[in-house]
Amino acid sequence: MAAAMVEMDGSIMEGGGQILRVSAALSCINGASIRINKIRAGRGTPGLRPQHLSGLELVRDICCGNLEGGSVGSTEVTLAPGKIKAGNHTADPQTAGSVGLLLQVSLPCALYADGPSELCLKGGTNADMAPQIDYTIKVFKPIVEKFGVHFNCDLRMRGYYPKGGGEVVAKVSPVSELSPVNMTERGTISKIYGRSFVAGVLPYKLAKDMATTATRVIRREIKDLYINIQTLQEKDMACGSGNGIIIIAESSTGCIFAGSALGKKGVYPDKVGFEAAEMLLRNIRHNGCVDEFLQDQLILFMALANGISRIRTGPVTLHTKTAIHVAEQLTQAKFTVTKAEDENASNDTYIIECQGVGVTNPNF
Repeated sequence: MAAAMVEMDGSIMEGGGQILRVSAALSCINGASIRINKIRAGRGTPGLRPQHLSGLELVRDICCGNLEGGSVGSTEVTLAPGKIKAGNHTADPQTAGSVGLLLQVSLPCALYADGPSELCLKGGTNADMAPQIDYTIKVFKPIVEKFGVHFNCDLRMRGYYPKGGGEVVAKVSPVSELSPVNMTERGTISKIYGRSFVAGVLPYKLAKDMATTATRVIRREIKDLYINIQTLQEKDMACGSGNGIIIIAESSTGCIFAGSALGKKGVYPDKVGFEAAEMLLRNIRHNGCVDEFLQDQLILFMALANGISRIRTGPVTLHTKTAIHVAEQLTQAKFTVTKAEDENASNDTYIIECQGVGVTNPNF
């Protein structure tokens, strides 16, 4: 007898694309059909946007499944997954929708395929309201590899709002199962570096101004480290015009944090540099082991891992609470969030613990 259809309310908590991504990935991995309704009901433009639809279609293709309601503006979709297949898969929303978010929904699925997968993801590489591809490669990738994940990320073209046109190819190796992680010791900040860029028609001076301001702001709090922010003008490797900065901090125990910002028309470059630097400092002050943007991206991997994972964080974000809710609805994983009480903890330091379900790859 077929398993009952799982129903998910797409308007709860964070109420956006994240519910879609976590639900679709877990449906694919578990082989259980899911119906998601009230999709983005509280947003200014409710329903699926092109990037959400593209992500769902990508999952459908990876698991040889069936997708109903798959159209832009749709507020209800049903995904009936089949067998997860290795091979080459492409997603192209034909907008500046984030390639980082396309990777978020597809990477977990490809881990449970019957062989290596190649994911060709097109759109915006450095988009607002989403992880920049530099964040995905420099922060998310090395941390998620602690779970036993292996993938390469080949950045072939950068794409900016509104044109998109970026392209990233991710080569993913399957796993037999994921290992739990224990990230509870922050250590000391040992390295700070970054990348300040302009692309297209924008002047190189913007990159220098963003980097100068960011360095000055960080030095007010962290005086004893060399801060190495490269300034770059992208020409051949970029589609469209854009500017932005990402600054990364590494700790003595292998924790990685980032602050980033993108330029907008009419916004001075020193404001962009200041915003990125303040974001980084905010994520270092709480003495957690991950920043506010990595928290929610790790929840799905904690749920799937075989054993107990513990991650020390700053304030638990709504995205993280939403990811935990969806993971607990769709798996037997159990999460607890407690205040850290050790001498290094601030008022905003927490431990997220998860008893993972230990999903195994049937192909191994």
